[in-house]
Amino acid sequence: MLRSRMALVAICLIPLSGCMSSGFDFADTTVDKGVRTASVPGGRADGTSDAATVRNAVSSTDLTRNAGTPIPWANTVSGSAGVVSSVSELSDEAGRKCRDFTTTLHSYTGVANYDGRTCVGRDGTWMLTRFDRQ
Repeated sequence: MLRSRMALVAICLIPLSGCMSSGFDFADTTVDKGVRTASVPGGRADGTSDAATVRNAVSSTDLTRNAGTPIPWANTVSGSAGVVSSVSELSDEAGRKCRDFTTTLHSYTGVANYDGRTCVGRDGTWMLTRFDRQ
């Protein structure tokens, strides 16, 4: 009986011997630089591509079908996302078709609100003319 108990204790202690002999030391204060965590590509939010993503969401929406409906957007380059909460179409001083909008921008640095305007250029493409943080 005593031998079987000693054998059981020995069997339980064998796996622990690897931990004890590995040299793990709580007093060791060196930094392991081999460990990496996920990060945003480039290490920063890309405001230019965020603005372009919002411009594309605002300019491609059908205002007659989606009037008053929030427009979600996401930027795979920066990892940012948001929701365009309002869009209104107008003509600017030069007679161009424009859309004013309000959006949120959720990024790894926090949440911000933006007001902006995008207008159709001479070549028929939409250009962002204003993208202001509120």
